[in-house]
Amino acid sequence: MMNSTGILPFFLLTFILLIAAVRDICFHKIPNRLTYPAMIAALIFHVCMNGTDGFLFSLKGLGLGIAILAIPYLLGGMGAGDVKLLGVVGAFLGPVGVVVAFLGTAIVGGIYALTLLILHKQLKRMLLPCLTIIYPFALKYSFLFCSDKNQKKPHLYYGVAIALGTILSICFRIPNLIN
Repeated sequence: MMNSTGILPFFLLTFILLIAAVRDICFHKIPNRLTYPAMIAALIFHVCMNGTDGFLFSLKGLGLGIAILAIPYLLGGMGAGDVKLLGVVGAFLGPVGVVVAFLGTAIVGGIYALTLLILHKQLKRMLLPCLTIIYPFALKYSFLFCSDKNQKKPHLYYGVAIALGTILSICFRIPNLIN
């Protein structure tokens, strides 16, 4: 039998992640009106279930989720919505859960980025600097790797990677919720 109080936050989190992914694709933004209420809902849920311990569990996950993506955000690698979305994940899953979700996100994000580079024929251009380190004469043949300068650069929606990576991590955790 499923533990309904254990599975409920996973369904809610999955719903929030799917909304965030769609918003990221459609509008290139994950809105605060989604992330902030989701953080509060997670905190309230954990307080109701476990009191002060639940609050601290959720708050630590929230802080760690934000901290994980703070440096990439500060370096301009992603938007604030992505950072807050991983904070939401942490608020629901706690500190260990957000780390597992982030590892899933990193794998999904890497596959996603590689796929975009291949589809947009940018992979060769990205590999050229690596080839010049490995094989110094590759620069001589760089004309083989150049792409059209006017070609549109691919855009990676990291909210999608966060959603898929987290959902995959949740799927691997669900067997632990069965009594």
